[in-house]
Amino acid sequence: MSSATQDAPPATTGPALAPDPAQYRPGRTITEWTPEDPSFWQSTGKKVAARNLWIAVPALLVAFVVWQVWSITATNLKDVGFGFSQSQLFWLTAVPGITGGTARIFYTFLGPMIGQRRFTALSTIVLIVPLIWLGFAVQDTSTSYTTMVAIAALCGIGGANFSSSLANIGFFYPKQEKGNATGINGGLGNLGVSVVQLLTPILITTSVLAIGAGQKKANGSEIYLQNAAFVWVPVLVVLAAVAWFGQNDLKVASTPFSKQKVIFKRKHNWVMTWLYVGTFGSFIGFAAALPLLIKTTFPAYSVATYAWMGPALGALARWAGGWIADKLGGARVTILSFVGMGASIIGVITFLPAGSDTGSFYGFFLCFLSAFFFSGIGNGSTFRQIPVIFRGQHLKGLTEGTPQYAAALKQAEIESGAVTGFTAAIAAYGFFFIPAMFANFAVTSAMWGFVAFYASCVVVAWYFYARKGAEAPS
Repeated sequence: MSSATQDAPPATTGPALAPDPAQYRPGRTITEWTPEDPSFWQSTGKKVAARNLWIAVPALLVAFVVWQVWSITATNLKDVGFGFSQSQLFWLTAVPGITGGTARIFYTFLGPMIGQRRFTALSTIVLIVPLIWLGFAVQDTSTSYTTMVAIAALCGIGGANFSSSLANIGFFYPKQEKGNATGINGGLGNLGVSVVQLLTPILITTSVLAIGAGQKKANGSEIYLQNAAFVWVPVLVVLAAVAWFGQNDLKVASTPFSKQKVIFKRKHNWVMTWLYVGTFGSFIGFAAALPLLIKTTFPAYSVATYAWMGPALGALARWAGGWIADKLGGARVTILSFVGMGASIIGVITFLPAGSDTGSFYGFFLCFLSAFFFSGIGNGSTFRQIPVIFRGQHLKGLTEGTPQYAAALKQAEIESGAVTGFTAAIAAYGFFFIPAMFANFAVTSAMWGFVAFYASCVVVAWYFYARKGAEAPS
C-alpha cells in the first residue's frame, strides 16, 4: 500500500486519481499512486506495477550472480596454480557476506528515498567494477591474496540490491498482492545463486567467450576463469539501461530516514531479525559453502553437477512458504521450517565421513536439499509475518475509516518496509558466518551449532507469535 496516499479519502473517479496520465509512462516519476483503489488498479496500476516488477527481477537475479560468483571461482583457484589454503578459500567465499550484509543496511533506507528506477539502474551498473577486476585478477597466479579479498568484498555489494529492490517493489502493489509480488521478486532473485553455480562451470570451459589467455590445470586441460566475470558485464549494462528507461520512481514512496529509523526501537524488528537470520542466513550461507564442502568432503563428486540444485530448490520454496503461510499462519510455518532445517542438518551430520567411515554422499546431499527446502519455506513465511505483526501492533484498538486509523496504517507500512529490508540485511551475514565457521571449525562441530541455533528460533517464534496469548499473533 502506498505510504503517502492513505491520509487522503479514497477517490472514486479515474481522472481524479491520475490528472496526468503521462506520468505512468516508462522512465517517469509518478506523483499519484493509489493501488488500493480497484478502478485505478485495474485500469492503470496493475500494468505499471507489473512492468516495474519484471524489470526488477532480472536485475536482482544478476546482482545475486555477482554476490555468489566466488562460491564457484574459489573452487577452481588451486587447480590453476594459486597457492591458497583451504581455509583461505573458505574465507574468499565468506568475505562477500560481510560487505553484502553491511551494504544492505544502507540500501534498505536509501532505496525508498532515491526511487525504484534510479536506484535499480545505479546499483546495477556499479557491479561491473568488481567483475572486470576479477576477470583480470584470475588470469595471473601471482595476484596476491589481499587483492583477491578486496575483489570479493566488492562483489559482495551485489547482495545489497535485495533490500532496496524488495522495499521499492512493495510500494507498487495493493496489500492483497504484496506478498506475491515480493515473493516473485525475492524468489527469482534468489535463483541467481543457482544460475551462477550452474553456468559458471560451463562458461569457464568455453574458449569462444574468453577475453585473454586460458589457465592450465594440473591434468593439462585449459579453463578460462575470467569468463565467470566478464560474461556478465554486458548483461549488467543492458539491465541498468532497461531499468533507467523502463521503470518508474514513486514520489509517494519516498520516505526520509527520520521516519524509518523508529524501527530500531521496535522489539519485533529485532525478534524477526533473529528468525530471518535462521532462514535466509542459512539459505545464503549454505549456498556459498556447499561447493567447497562437496569438493573437500566428497572430492569424487562433481561440484558443477550438484551444487546449484540446493539454492534452486530453496529459491522456489520461498514462493510456497508465503502461500502456505497465508493459509496456515506465518508463525506456524516458520516453526515448521526450523524443525525441518534442524532435522535435515542432523541428517547431514549422520552421512559425513568420520574416521574409517567414508560417509554417504547421496545421503549428505539429499539432507542438504531438505535443509535448502525448509530454509526457503521459512524465508517466505517470515516475510509474510512482518507486515501482519506491524499492522496488528499499530492498528490495535483503532476504528477503520478514522484519521487515526489511516495515520497508523501509513506508519505500519513504512515500518514494515524498513523492517523487511533491515532483517534481510542482517540475515545476509549468514553468507559470511557459515563459510567462516567451516573455515575455522570442524564441519561436524559447525553443523551442531546450526542445530542449536534452530532450536532457539523455534522457541522464539512460538513464544512471541504462535502460542496461545502471544503478544503478536502472525
